Amino acid sequence: MATGQAPFNPVPAMRTYPPVEHPVVVIGPQYLAQYPVELAVNSDFKVSDINGTLIFQANSKLLSLHNRRFLKDAAGNTLVNLRQKLRTMHGRWEAFRGESKEKNDLLFTAKKPKLFQFKTELDVFLGNNKGEDPDFKVKEGYSQSSCSIFLGDSNTMLAQVHGRHTLAIMPNVDYAFIVALVVVILDEINADDDGDAILEGFVDGIASGVIPSA
Repeated sequence: MATGQAPFNPVPAMRTYPPVEHPVVVIGPQYLAQYPVELAVNSDFKVSDINGTLIFQANSKLLSLHNRRFLKDAAGNTLVNLRQKLRTMHGRWEAFRGESKEKNDLLFTAKKPKLFQFKTELDVFLGNNKGEDPDFKVKEGYSQSSCSIFLGDSNTMLAQVHGRHTLAIMPNVDYAFIVALVVVILDEINADDDGDAILEGFVDGIASGVIPSA
């Protein structure tokens, strides 16, 4: 029986994450903001803010034993150099301050938690962390090109990567550190894409008879 009142339609609950209690500083306190920071990454890995102002840029150099990348500020000063040890089983990355390679300038390391994994996940350890518990974790989201960065094993989110091109960073989080970590994340995602392409080509080759199945 109609009452003349509109039916009650519940509004879906929004998932919230606890705010960062203490500032997260890895590269420097000058990269802290008291507000959420949104950055865009283009195909040349130039990082800009919502007004299109260049904030960071990255370039790479492939060496015999290391895949090396440099994160620079808008003026071209090197903030971090990241070195991937190509012959390690977990794809380990090391990030050093400036262009240094000295252990006392090690900012953080990142590696896959498992030898074989189907999602983009990374454990991140600060340079002075000699234990087994990571300081930060990267977890893949609803798609391979999206992921979230958390404080340790907590549900305190520091940043999100959307579609490889957009970064949303929480207040009081070192956004230069997040961008340096995203260099590693995107490298891992691109490497997975290359592996998928090789696998797809192999399967297509079998299906077409170009590659014998046995």
